[in-house]
Amino acid sequence: MKRFTNNNGPAIRFKFTILASLLGLIVNATNAQTTVQGNQPAPAAQRYSLRQCIDIALQNNLQIKQGELNVQNSELLYRQSKLNLFPTVSGFANQSFSSGRNINPGTNSFITSSVRSNNYQLQGQATVFNGFALQNTIKQNDLFLQSTEQNLRATQNNVSILVVQNYLNVLTYQEQLDIARRQVETTRGQLDRTTKLVDAGTLAEAQLYDLRAQVANDELAIVNAQNNLDLAKLALLQAMNLPAGNSGAPTPGTLEVERYQLDDPTLEPYSISAQQVFETATQFMPDVKAAELRVQSDAVGVKVAKAGLLPTLTLSGSISTLYSNVGLQKRIADGQTQTRIPIILPDGTQTEIITLQDNFRSENYTYGEQLNNNLNRGASLNLNIPIFGRFQARNRITTAIITQKTSEINADNVKLTLRQNIETAYTNMLAASNRYRATQIQVESLVKAFQAAESRFNAGALNSVDYNIAKNNLDKSRANLVQAKYDYVFRTKILDFYQNKPLSF
Repeated sequence: MKRFTNNNGPAIRFKFTILASLLGLIVNATNAQTTVQGNQPAPAAQRYSLRQCIDIALQNNLQIKQGELNVQNSELLYRQSKLNLFPTVSGFANQSFSSGRNINPGTNSFITSSVRSNNYQLQGQATVFNGFALQNTIKQNDLFLQSTEQNLRATQNNVSILVVQNYLNVLTYQEQLDIARRQVETTRGQLDRTTKLVDAGTLAEAQLYDLRAQVANDELAIVNAQNNLDLAKLALLQAMNLPAGNSGAPTPGTLEVERYQLDDPTLEPYSISAQQVFETATQFMPDVKAAELRVQSDAVGVKVAKAGLLPTLTLSGSISTLYSNVGLQKRIADGQTQTRIPIILPDGTQTEIITLQDNFRSENYTYGEQLNNNLNRGASLNLNIPIFGRFQARNRITTAIITQKTSEINADNVKLTLRQNIETAYTNMLAASNRYRATQIQVESLVKAFQAAESRFNAGALNSVDYNIAKNNLDKSRANLVQAKYDYVFRTKILDFYQNKPLSF
């Protein structure tokens, strides 16, 4: 029985498709944003897509492997509980040899002889009634199996979300690295222009020093962005459980991921409240289903424990036979003997009376004949009524009730955790929305301010210090805008994921 792999496979693949769509995997991919010469992106064949990263993580994750083993064990328990409805049948065979004074197996009389014998027995037993314990055990194990399958799905979802988040971080830092590279090219352009003006005597040499310092700062920003990107790639490799650089696995320096163009979010208010998200999530989230199924399983377990107080009715049957080399012997007719007896009649006449006598000889029964002659059959109906069992049955009932209550508390705790996570995610989404909106306005304002500063600087009306301040403010704001954009998109898609929505962009 492969309930998880066969019956529920489409549901799992659907879940993973939802997770993969968090970053727009289903939409058309676009080329990466502008890159500096000499740093062209790796060929597409060497890149990892989000789908590939999730598949690798699901294949390598140890918690998922443990969950799969738990499902297999639950399947065995469920299958065995169904097989327990069938009767038990066992066979017995024995061959013995003894010498001296023995009991003849065929006559049960004492003899002094060597005895060889064979005993065969076949017996079976079936439970007619035991308080419906067998049937309730099947229901209990079935519910437990479903709960284990849902736990596995929850683990797979958690691993997939972790991969999505790390994949998002790689894209975020990659875009910030691109911004830093473009900014250093802009600064170098200004440095070249200022150098020419200084050489021509139009500008003071001090402004040249300021721009050189700004180029150094921009190059340091590239180094920091590269370090952040390498750390994000390392986190992604660890989420996929790929040892960096081991057995052909990529390193943070060689790992490349597919990059997808996400449209700027519209920042429209989210369609429903956090409470409505929670009410929908309780119907779909596998960890909630797993907890509820465990409660149902333990509730049936109480019925199984109560069956220990009821009588048990079983039906037993057996068939046996034996063979012995000294068993009963059979008499076989071996012809007739004619005897003539002379007699004298009353009138003095002599005559003869002819008598016939049957002759017999003894012969051992054959092996098959002995087995057939010694065949014994029996059947019995057994009623076992519990009267006093040191309160073991009642204590098992109490233990089952405690287990059920523990499961109920755990289910409530799972729902509470889900509610808190949704409330946190909803609040984070609102905060990300406000952050993105404010950062977007800030970038628009700083772009205009920088354009004005650049015009004044080119005209010689602004010193290099003020120019660098305006440029640094704009660079920092653009990097923050990238972070806010991906953060807001991810937060909204997480809320959609809680509602089991087919996501699209």
